[in-house]
Parts: sequence; structure tokens; C-alpha cells
Amino acid sequence: MARPELVIFDCDGVLVDTETLANQHLVKMLGASGYPITFEEARKNLCGMPMRAVKEKVEAEGYPLGEDFVDRWYQAIPIIFENGVEAIPHIEYVISAVKKAALPFCVASSAHVEKMYITLGKTGLIGHFQNVLYSASMVARGKPFPDLFLHAAKEMGYEPSQAVVIEDSVAGTTAGTAAGMRVFAYCGDEHADRDGLTAAGGILFDDMRKLPALLEIA
Repeated sequence: MARPELVIFDCDGVLVDTETLANQHLVKMLGASGYPITFEEARKNLCGMPMRAVKEKVEAEGYPLGEDFVDRWYQAIPIIFENGVEAIPHIEYVISAVKKAALPFCVASSAHVEKMYITLGKTGLIGHFQNVLYSASMVARGKPFPDLFLHAAKEMGYEPSQAVVIEDSVAGTTAGTAAGMRVFAYCGDEHADRDGLTAAGGILFDDMRKLPALLEIA
């Protein structure tokens, strides 16, 4: 595998440990609308998707969530992440290695930029990424479609084949693969869908300290 020329990080579950808090609240919101879903099901089936795509999926199954569902979700974010947001273990080691190798990098997330500022800010990571944040709100289709990763690579000035994606969700891994990029799929979380990540084309790794070697920068 050739060393990449651009590294594209997902945010939630790759840079910041937000998935537990986020999915706990999402299950409550969906349950209030009558949609039957467990925390485990949300982690497996909705993780990595933009909230507008979650809304479309649930409503397609016959559960109307209301026109303001996405707005209510984002209004709740400061409260959801008031406490308990931490950086993914050893992600600072990865960022330092990428910087030392002089590799350009950016973030491409299903979340709005405002949410990324909150979560990355609370973990002290925002200083690394504040000028290179790309959101699914910037493209027509979010993950699992490739639009966001293609947009991020184009904005950074690279061809898809020159980029690698660091993901943790099946939707994001599917999107990166569809964009023609190699995807390194982090599965260090106990809820990681290893089979789904593999089927989506991800190259699995379970410890961030292993990533620099996979990127051929260690």
C-alpha cells in the first residue's frame, strides 16, 4: 500500500468519543415518537448517518418525526455533550504522527460544523482542525454516499485516489469506499460492527497507535 497524500478523519467515534452519549439521546427522541429501537440497534444501524438521513429512514418505515426533528436534535447538542466528551484514546499520537510526516489532513463528518466545534472544543482537539472541517450539510447526499469525502478531497486539492479515510461506522466506510478511497476502519469500540465494516471494504484496526504504521508514516 502506498503512503497517502491526504488523510480524511471522520469526527464522532474517530476523534471524539461521542457515540454513546449521542445514541442514548437519539434513542430517547425516537422512542418519544413511537419508533421502537434499542441502543444497540441505533449503534449498528444509524451510526455515521447525517441526522436528516436518519429522519428519512425512520419516516420511510412509517414513523413521522415532525418537520423540526433535525432542528431539535441540534438544539439539544450543547446539553448532550455538556459533560463526558473525551478524545478517542491515542488520537493525539496519530495527529502528531500525521503532522510530523507533513501529511495534509482534514475532517469530514455527518455532523454540522457547529457540533464539531463543540465536541472538538471540549476535548482540546479543535486547534488541529478548525480550518479544515467539512460537513454533510455541504453536500446533497450524506454518508453512505461518497459525496462528502469527494467534496473534502476536492477542497483540499487532491484526487480521491490520493486520499485515505479514517472511519468507525459502516455508513462512513461505505461512503469512503464508494469515493474510491482506502478506508481504515477503527473498531476499538465494544459496539463496533466488525463484520459490517469488513463487508463495507474497511481495513480494520483496533488501536489508534497502530494507525501510523498502516499509513506508512511510522
